[in-house]
Amino acid sequence: MPTNTDDGDISLSDYRGQWVVLYFYPKDFTSGCTLEARRFQQDLPKYQAKNAQILGVSVDDVNSHAEFCDAEDLQFPLLADTDGQVSKAYGSWLGFMSLRHTYLIDPEGILREIFLGVQPSIHSQEVLARLDELIAANS
Repeated sequence: MPTNTDDGDISLSDYRGQWVVLYFYPKDFTSGCTLEARRFQQDLPKYQAKNAQILGVSVDDVNSHAEFCDAEDLQFPLLADTDGQVSKAYGSWLGFMSLRHTYLIDPEGILREIFLGVQPSIHSQEVLARLDELIAANS
């Protein structure tokens, strides 16, 4: 899946050894999606301290993602799922766009948590709290 730049495709296996917060969202530059991205960016140091990588996914193209990252100063990758194949594979597809779902994947690549019905304003804090629980349970 392409990133927000022309760096080429990435795979979850690229992040083996790290927690991955794989969050799907409908569209760049919309109010809820912007708020959600800002919250993840605000909490990015907390995720990094937990060895967690945030990856955002929507059907927007590489150029849109690059503009969105620049406008919001996002320091994590946004992935261009322009044909919806990744969104479909995760059950996060609404016929023409990604649904607002998040998947928490452990360092071995195992899906540990699914968040549905996400509220953008508090979602990052919910993910961080669950990540803390999962890390504590695996210690």
